[in-house]
Amino acid sequence: MESCGMNVIKYILFIFNLIFAISGIGIIAAGACVLADVGDFTHFVEGRILAPPIILIIAGAIVFVIAFLGCYGAIKEHYNMLIAFAAALLIIFVIELAVGIAAAVFKNDFSMVMKDTLKESIKNYTEADRMAWDNVQKKLQCCGVDGPNDWSSSNGFTSSFPASCCAEDMQVICQQGSSKVYRDGCFEKLSMRVHKGATVLIGVGIGIAFVEIAGIILACCLATAVKRETDAK
Repeated sequence: MESCGMNVIKYILFIFNLIFAISGIGIIAAGACVLADVGDFTHFVEGRILAPPIILIIAGAIVFVIAFLGCYGAIKEHYNMLIAFAAALLIIFVIELAVGIAAAVFKNDFSMVMKDTLKESIKNYTEADRMAWDNVQKKLQCCGVDGPNDWSSSNGFTSSFPASCCAEDMQVICQQGSSKVYRDGCFEKLSMRVHKGATVLIGVGIGIAFVEIAGIILACCLATAVKRETDAK
């Protein structure tokens, strides 16, 4: 016969897993939003920046599947399934922790790497670079790496900027000294965009980490209670 305490833990764990399944969808949505936001600027952003949201999407999908494993194990009071559920949560927690540490370590040299990439792109300025700069300057309403002077004649350019540097129709010539030229540099705006995405990922990661720890504790408590009752029979 089930003890009252075991019954309470079982249904708490079941409800927890329903919430956990919903949070898995939330993780996928958060990762997809950040990936879509930063993914527009892949020409200037290293692959390592795109890795965390991709990993978060994968983790969200796994969380969603694992939540159903936990629900089934809780209702059926299946000891092995509960232990497998707790172990799976622990593995996801360790992966998220490793990704967080890697992101924190890379954050120190991220800014310099991206700035060097932007400067190198202006220096080479191939057709692919031109398309990438038009994209980033139009979307972020910025001009050059640190400002419009990056497109000056001293750097080998003509007296006009790329049309995407101006808040005008693309057919209008964007002249130096024009009041329509964007004054902000793209490096600062791109950095802000990436850091905003990182903040979202960190916030979601921390929130889910606490949920995972609670899930591990509940699953272990129920598994222990199930084993104790089974051994007593």
